[in-house]
Amino acid sequence: MNLTELGYVAGWRLARALPRPVVAAAFQAGADRAHRARGKGATRLRANLRRVVGPDLPETELDALAKQGMRSYARYWMEAFRLPSRSRQQILDGFHLGGSELLVADVAAGRGAVVALPHAGNWDAAGAWVAASGLPITTVAERLKPEGVYKRFLAFREGLGMEILPTHGGARPAFDVLVDRLGAGTVVPLLADRDLSARGIEVDFFGGRTRMPAGPALLTIRTGAPLYVASLWYEPDMPRAQLEGPLPVPDPDSAPLDERVRVLTQRIADCLAAGIARHPQDWHMLQRMWLDQRGSTDGGSTAAPPPASAGSV
Repeated sequence: MNLTELGYVAGWRLARALPRPVVAAAFQAGADRAHRARGKGATRLRANLRRVVGPDLPETELDALAKQGMRSYARYWMEAFRLPSRSRQQILDGFHLGGSELLVADVAAGRGAVVALPHAGNWDAAGAWVAASGLPITTVAERLKPEGVYKRFLAFREGLGMEILPTHGGARPAFDVLVDRLGAGTVVPLLADRDLSARGIEVDFFGGRTRMPAGPALLTIRTGAPLYVASLWYEPDMPRAQLEGPLPVPDPDSAPLDERVRVLTQRIADCLAAGIARHPQDWHMLQRMWLDQRGSTDGGSTAAPPPASAGSV
């Protein structure tokens, strides 16, 4: 077990053993220190938030927003570490999902649902809430390094009732398995706001060009399952989410497949942007986001991203 994995293990144990107010104060203090230190992750978050709010927001207000963003990011980690110790009822009572009746109807009809998510709020709590509600849920997870950390987060999410597929190295391609799961009436949430790989679909996002994963649009077009976009944010009492959709899907006869995927991915981007603009302080994007951002300008983030379900399948 290396130092990174030891850090995660210690975080899980201490965050669950100590009273929540003590843990919350410690995580907030750590977030404030990171904000003051202006490390690569905090600097990148600030630059990304500038894109969201535009050039007219005064620097002092942007700085306050970036501080709130680091505190929100720390709150995500604190709650993720504590989530396995919560009972099913505590999970249900501790999260609110607006539009959940849509997912219930989709599962009951046997058509499943694709949900595109941003790196915002607490998507682990959202997934745990869906599973605790008795709805089948399957997603994919990137094989992050070190392998021991990946396996611990895999066990963490599976323990909450989610089926997790690896992005690569599984018995079958993740996309094929997700097609089967949607056909069986499963909810498939996929993080969809960042994919700078060559496979990503180029979209407009807050006035700049970036790439987002093709997975959500491809799955929807392939299976006919409804596609929703979720906004996620924090209120003082609990994390919350709201579903938008289902999004309109281009007619099969309207254009070739690649163009339909591009159009639908742009619609996802527009909905994601609207949700992020409403709650910018809860968007946890500490990594490079736009294609015109240089990795050396404000740093490729050294802050560990939340091990997350991937949208590129």
